[in-house]
Amino acid sequence: MEPVLVVFVVALALGFDYTNGFHDAANAIATSVSTRALTPRAALLMAAVMNFTGALLGTEVAETIATSIVDLQDAPSHSALVVIVCALVGAIAWNLVTWWFGLPSSSTHALIGGLVGAGLAAGFGIYGSAIVDKVVLPMVFSPIIGFGLAFLAMAGLLWLIRNRPPTRVNRRFRFAQTVSAAAMALGHGLQDAQKTMGVIYLALLTANWADPEAGIPLWVKLAAAAAISLGTYAGGWRIMRTLGRKIIELDPARGFVAESVSAVVLYVNAFALHAPVSTTHTITSAIMGVGATKRLSAVRWGVAKNIAGAWILTIPAAALVAAVVFWIIHPILG
Repeated sequence: MEPVLVVFVVALALGFDYTNGFHDAANAIATSVSTRALTPRAALLMAAVMNFTGALLGTEVAETIATSIVDLQDAPSHSALVVIVCALVGAIAWNLVTWWFGLPSSSTHALIGGLVGAGLAAGFGIYGSAIVDKVVLPMVFSPIIGFGLAFLAMAGLLWLIRNRPPTRVNRRFRFAQTVSAAAMALGHGLQDAQKTMGVIYLALLTANWADPEAGIPLWVKLAAAAAISLGTYAGGWRIMRTLGRKIIELDPARGFVAESVSAVVLYVNAFALHAPVSTTHTITSAIMGVGATKRLSAVRWGVAKNIAGAWILTIPAAALVAAVVFWIIHPILG
């Protein structure tokens, strides 16, 4: 039974990775598409390639997911694998619900919520201090930093180009957005694909199918990178409309600044802090920041409020779904 569960966890994790790709594809390319810097299909292809590349650049975030959320070290391997299955079901369910309603919620926090909910339902411990330090605090501060940096960077850029012809400025920033969108997609792969690697690695460690000293196997990295890239290429049109049009009508300069600031925040958290931050939160707050440089009323705060509501609900909602699924299937699976 245990080998079947491990294989099922790997398949389910890659399915989550795929939903992460089409759910979060808009994070990297919505601004470029909305400003017509890139066509939708070219943007999706570029994002898929950069997601794959970013997924192979590190493992620190993956190891945080595998070792710093729920304590499964002394748990029976069968029960631990059931917990991971339930966590993935909770995360996938929340991804699909928010995708259906076009809300850019966090796949990162859905997965973490699923692990916490299923772990608590099973009676296992969670790493409370690590969750606060590497999940809760980055969840609070990353959007604030993204908003502030984007606002300041955009204000400075507007001052620099104040006397330049708008047509020429827009043309140049449309070209620059190709680079900033690629940087954002690289950061998305660096962050989000690693979370799936972490879940698969956790399952392999639980079943003693991986050596902790050897780190994450290469096949896990390649499989996670491929799944998120395929999902990204499938597109996330509902959420793309929300990020690219409904929050604020973006111009190429603002799109470039929002993407550049978001990419920097993602890189710092991945390489320096090893924190699994949400690409969704980061880019959304940066879009609000650059939009606020027009005037505060230019940002559609009603839409922003709905998005913030989805952010707040993500961890508890995914945790609740995962806990309910555990209570249902654990007796069946023994």
